[in-house]
Amino acid sequence: MLQVLIIDDDPAIQLLLKRTLKTEGYELTVASDGEAGLTLARDLRPALVICDWIMPRMNGLDVCSQVKATPELSTTFFILLTSMGSVEDRVKGLDAGADDFLCKPIDMYELKARVRAGLRQHQLSHDLQHQKLLLEAELAEAAEYVCSILPSPLTSPPVTINSRFVPSRQLGGDGFDYYWLDPDHLAIYLLDVAGHGLRAALPSLSVMNLLKSQALPKINYYEPSDVLKALNETFQMTDRNDKYFTIWYGVYNRVKRTLVYASAGHPPAVLVSRTSNLITQVKRLKTPGLPVGMFPDAEFIDDSCEVEKSSILYIFSDGIYEINQPDGTIWGLDAFINLLAEFPKNSQNNLDQIVNSVQDRNPDDYFDDDLSLLQINFD
Repeated sequence: MLQVLIIDDDPAIQLLLKRTLKTEGYELTVASDGEAGLTLARDLRPALVICDWIMPRMNGLDVCSQVKATPELSTTFFILLTSMGSVEDRVKGLDAGADDFLCKPIDMYELKARVRAGLRQHQLSHDLQHQKLLLEAELAEAAEYVCSILPSPLTSPPVTINSRFVPSRQLGGDGFDYYWLDPDHLAIYLLDVAGHGLRAALPSLSVMNLLKSQALPKINYYEPSDVLKALNETFQMTDRNDKYFTIWYGVYNRVKRTLVYASAGHPPAVLVSRTSNLITQVKRLKTPGLPVGMFPDAEFIDDSCEVEKSSILYIFSDGIYEINQPDGTIWGLDAFINLLAEFPKNSQNNLDQIVNSVQDRNPDDYFDDDLSLLQINFD
């Protein structure tokens, strides 16, 4: 049975409303002033409130504002009962959050019709809110699944890898992996599919499965540009699929201490090393290349570098540095790379310190985009 709360200090109006609405089969509760009515509203969570405008202790506008500010009452339909019929008064009521008005003297047929309409609106809002909660729960489950298939830390020298993945409020398209192609060659990559939601997450999962299983035919997985070319041919944008993605892919030879890499529209990886006199050297590892999926004839090239002992390689998605600042600017790539150079130690908590430092520069409690960060330590 639908709950209707009546808030009015006039006993005659209370009786009139109760007699009229009782015949409609509603469960009715009455309060004689605004403060008592607000308390009942929070306790009962009624589907609809009929509230007088002018009352002692707390007027109808204040009751309405408080009701609308209470998350548990977000779907409650609020009708203001008033003898004030000017446009200015109605504007005040609407600004306070009122959903409808009833003017005195009350017409019983209009009262019943407005209550029926309000309860229909409440039910629609309640159903939408329920579906929203279900969708958010499903997206949260999907985000948990994405986290579950990301690789565990690599803890055995000569290369150790740690990672952090911080999902945004929406499911995103970040993905990464690392594994030994053979005892001497380690493949490492990080990708970022454009957009959010399942339409971004599903292509990311497809790429990760293809690379992990090495299911792309006639591909040299030791040659990054060849891998990117094959991915570009496989994941071309179409009229029904407008998703593209950026990726950084590298292969490390532990015997020669060389890193061969290629990128497709992705932020540069950052190699941080220390010279014998403790001078920090920072190299940005990036090659020209459009994001995967944009053009079928896109070209990708390889580059390589030597990896000094005790070097650290950072690979990340753009969500870690594209952070809106209160002054309207964006905390950018250069600032983030400068931050990386401040963390010289290969400590286990290094990534937590970096993520916490990034969060300190974020004015919100959440990130607008997924945040992915790999730290590769070379002995």
